[in-house]
This record gives sequence, C-alpha cells and structure tokens, in this order.
Amino acid sequence: MTFRFEHLHLRSQDAVSAAGFYVETFGARELTRDGATTVTRVVLDLGGLTLFIEHAPEAGPSATPPNRGIEHIGLAVDDLDGTVADLKRRGVAFVIDITDVRPGLRTAFLDGPDGVRIELLQRG
Repeated sequence: MTFRFEHLHLRSQDAVSAAGFYVETFGARELTRDGATTVTRVVLDLGGLTLFIEHAPEAGPSATPPNRGIEHIGLAVDDLDGTVADLKRRGVAFVIDITDVRPGLRTAFLDGPDGVRIELLQRG
C-alpha cells in the first residue's frame, strides 16, 4: 500500500479572513470557494500544499501551543533572514524569532488565524 499527502484541513471562525492571511502573507493562491450565501470552505494552494479552510464558527477555542494534534505547519524558505524581515515590515509578529536550532537548520515561528502556529525554516 502506498500513501501520499493530499491536503491539510483547517477549521476557522472566519474562513475568508483566514484564507486572506495565507494569500497576503505567504502568497498562497485561492483555488475555489464553496457555499452559496455563506462561504463554507476556501481552498488554497500554498506552495504545492492544498489547504482547505472550513468555516466553523461554533467550534471550541483554539489550542494554545504546544498542544496535541497538529502542532504547526512548516514552510521552507531559501532566505530566512530576508523573509522574516519582509514579514515584520508588513506587520507580522513572530512568537519565536530566528533561532539556530542546529547546524543546517534555522527556524522562526508566527501565529496565523485561529491559533495555527506556522514555522518558517531554512535548511542547508
């Protein structure tokens, strides 16, 4: 049996606003929107990752990291210093600034909508 990654599904208090964050911050591309009078799901392409963001206003509060379940989304970048500087200029706040984890791995973390922790990492 062979498995391959297909998508990541997030639930959001405001799917349209959350999708806008990923589009504006990381250059995701909106593929589709589902729902007639109210948008129930926005589908994005985030660097080859299919990201479903489902509107779920009645869901409980977001988990506070570190938590069980999905702990974070990791996005690789070629220039961590330049990327973090650009995002900070655009008003993005980081919860953990650039850290040299070990030789060949540098990371920084920010929080996206609905408590989703996002890691930016540079390898090499």
